[in-house]
Amino acid sequence: MPKEKKKKLPQRGYKFLRGVLGPIFKFWYNPKVYGAENIPLDGPVLITANHKHVMDQCSMIVNTKRVIHYMAKKEYFDGKLAWFFTMAGCISVNRSIHDDTAKEAALDVLKDGGAIGLFPEGTRNKTDAFLLPFKFGAVSMAQKTNAYLVPVGISGDYKFRSKNLRIYIGKPFKVNDMTLEKANEKLAKEIGILMKKGIKENEKKK
Repeated sequence: MPKEKKKKLPQRGYKFLRGVLGPIFKFWYNPKVYGAENIPLDGPVLITANHKHVMDQCSMIVNTKRVIHYMAKKEYFDGKLAWFFTMAGCISVNRSIHDDTAKEAALDVLKDGGAIGLFPEGTRNKTDAFLLPFKFGAVSMAQKTNAYLVPVGISGDYKFRSKNLRIYIGKPFKVNDMTLEKANEKLAKEIGILMKKGIKENEKKK
């Protein structure tokens, strides 16, 4: 019996939305971006950042021509904007369970040499903690697909013509020879360093 062909996630809609909404995002929030050249131009990659605001994924989308398929909570696909998240090529994740279907969809993208975007904290950090404990999904998928991890540190505020919104994109690295615990520690450390760069830069501007 022939193997069922897996449905590819949309890319045209993503590119259309990026072309229309990208310039608006850049004008409105005025982000300062450092290290966009660190995002590999091809091959499997996981773009991983701290998560402080609903617009965090846009900070990545507007800084690379690659199509980034973001892991997004299932609730986004249950409302009136479901069409938007589908058109943008997002992967629905049911956070109330261990969602193997979502994980397999992300692995398929990586095995095809694509890019996945996710937030290792698993949810927006609304606490006073510098970073929430990291989930193991990013490092696990990186090991299984020989993908690069690209750490990203986001600091500052999403305000109109923001003066302190800074996105630092770090050097890509692989974690194939590490345990998941050590790989997660390294990822958290790298993202933390990048966040502190933005915080330090903003303090200098005061």
